[in-house]
Amino acid sequence: MTTLRQRKGSKGKEPSPAAELQSQQHNCCSEHHPEKILHGDWSWGAIIWTSVGWSVSVGLGLLCCIYVATLHENDLWFSNIKEVEREISFRTECGLYYSYYKQMLHAPSIQEGLKELIHDNLTESKRTINLLQRMNIYQEVFLSVLYRLLPIQSYLEPVYFYIYTVFSLQAVYVIALYLTAWLLSGSWLAGALTGVWYILNRVDTTRVEFTISLRENWSLPFLALQVTAITCYLRPQLTTLQQKVMVWLMYVTTFCFCLTWQFNQFILLVQALVIYTLDCGDFLTTTQVTTLYLVQVSSLLSVWFLQFCNSMILGSLVLSFIVAALFIRHCQPGVKTGSLVVRLGKVLLHSALVLLLTVTINYLAKKALQLRSDEHIFKFIKSKFALGPTRDFDASLYLCEEAFGLLPLDTLERLAGTLLLYPYVLTLLLLCGMLVAAALHNLSRPSRGSTEERKGAGEGQVAAFRPDVAYNLLHTLFYGLLAFSTMRMKYIWTGHMCAVAAYGVCGTELWTVLLSALRCNTKLLLRLVRYVIPVVMIGFLYYKFWPKLMEELSELREFYDPDTVELMTWISTKTPKQAVFAGSMQLLAGIKLCTGRVLTNHPHYEDKDLRERTRQVYQVYARCSPEEVYDILKAIGADYVVLENSICYERRHRRGCRLRDLLDLANGHIMDGPGENDPDLVPATHPRFCDAIKTDAAAYNALFTRTFQNKTFHVYRLKKKRKKNAKGSSEPSVTQ
Repeated sequence: MTTLRQRKGSKGKEPSPAAELQSQQHNCCSEHHPEKILHGDWSWGAIIWTSVGWSVSVGLGLLCCIYVATLHENDLWFSNIKEVEREISFRTECGLYYSYYKQMLHAPSIQEGLKELIHDNLTESKRTINLLQRMNIYQEVFLSVLYRLLPIQSYLEPVYFYIYTVFSLQAVYVIALYLTAWLLSGSWLAGALTGVWYILNRVDTTRVEFTISLRENWSLPFLALQVTAITCYLRPQLTTLQQKVMVWLMYVTTFCFCLTWQFNQFILLVQALVIYTLDCGDFLTTTQVTTLYLVQVSSLLSVWFLQFCNSMILGSLVLSFIVAALFIRHCQPGVKTGSLVVRLGKVLLHSALVLLLTVTINYLAKKALQLRSDEHIFKFIKSKFALGPTRDFDASLYLCEEAFGLLPLDTLERLAGTLLLYPYVLTLLLLCGMLVAAALHNLSRPSRGSTEERKGAGEGQVAAFRPDVAYNLLHTLFYGLLAFSTMRMKYIWTGHMCAVAAYGVCGTELWTVLLSALRCNTKLLLRLVRYVIPVVMIGFLYYKFWPKLMEELSELREFYDPDTVELMTWISTKTPKQAVFAGSMQLLAGIKLCTGRVLTNHPHYEDKDLRERTRQVYQVYARCSPEEVYDILKAIGADYVVLENSICYERRHRRGCRLRDLLDLANGHIMDGPGENDPDLVPATHPRFCDAIKTDAAAYNALFTRTFQNKTFHVYRLKKKRKKNAKGSSEPSVTQ
């Protein structure tokens, strides 16, 4: 049986507590690692134990997949509702993305479908845009091509092929988290506990069952796989061939992650900061740091190429940061030399130079590329932290949504209820203390040549902090801070949180400290608690939550939205196929999917001109004259405008966050209702358009004709403007 090579040291000295902890880490963590067989251990025990571990991972992945699929079916009665109702269930931007999958399937051929996406004139009226460049929809293209090629059309509907693929990615997600916990702890019981926690905390780990097409549901499984590959890559026992395989796996998973989500650059920026911090703390070798950076760069550039040279990628902060970090590192080779105080000073100076160069490179890149696609995100960040104006319409749209607010405290209550929060916090505190001690030790030891950089586990490290553990610790810390600042980002954090907490329960660090404090730290007892405690916890969670899961799965509901169904049916049957519709971003995405009509705007907000057009269209909910609204809609080619009572008379948001309030503030008008107003705001000279048009006043009837209405929606057709000397002429037809 192959054993790990021991660290060099004096035979006559008693092992220090840190060295003893390190020995226990390596001995315990080498017992049942998933890659153990790759190191030559072909004993029956190793084969059986590893096979059981892999089987459990697949079983938990399938269980999660079936669980969310069943919830989706039970919530909507998806198998029994009409096609239009199924499509309406793809809410907001989900409907927009799914419409391109549908469009590709309805195209005469794959080539014709791709041509329509590259030269699209249906998504934005009076514009021809390249959807493959603007949006991350390669997954829809890939699935549509796959569905065409596979012999499954006769027994599997296209919509089921789509949603089952997304649900299957949840299985991949769970397996990736399982493997990360297994690699860190050395026990597949940690992976099992991770999978159980992920499923029990579904409300906080995923929302895939009701936002199927959302980009994060495609990308986060690949991010989890990338973290698993990084964890394996940073393990010191790998051979050169295995390291190369891991590098390729990191590239493929990072590439898939970047290709499927437009916010990839911001997530990778946080990861780049993690790598930079590890580099400053001397936890990684120069080769490892450079490799991890280059994997990110090559993945982003590959996506840039596939997205027809999307300038948003070249102007991303993460590329600027990586270029700055590598350049400053090359120009300052002596950062890791000198005493502790000197090195700390050098690290601070180095970080300041990297920050300054990053800002400079990014500013110059955006100026050269004339890039303004992502400026709304920076406006949001400035406004969120009170660093800029708060009346900006784009920033306010984000700030007023609960998903972009701070993480609610009830999230922590739910996580504590499943016993996830307590071991996570204990593990975090212990590992942070060890990380700081290890970093100070690394920075205070004498410098060595690059050829003598830490081989294996790292000769001479008293603290012996494993690089893979260090990476995962900073990963969960940095993304945890991101989740606390913006609730929508919690789904990046909570899944990995399960793996870190399971590592704390099944690893050696936490139990070594506790058993040492009780003066009963023996290898036998350590091994016993590492296996008994997770089994007891899984048993307790099963006893407590299994009845609740069964009760949840027994709840049967049905999709019911008759007003929207009526609207979509009317548009499909009563309006021309080339008619152009204006309205809210969320509703227009559904109109695009259900009817195929042309839109004026849509929810994919990463374009400066589109954001300005959306703000103009939303003037239908502001206090504007009918002539002003008519001119705006005619300028963008609209034939019909859909007004929603839920927006015009909105009560869901507080005063100051209703859409009509945001428009009033942007226009300099006093807001509706009782409450304070800024002194520079003035009363509007016109009534609110969405309400006044329903009075059928002559000024409105001269420009708009009501063509459809129900309890929720009012649709108006734009008339042709009559000439001043033609007041008695008959009503003109719709402008096409």
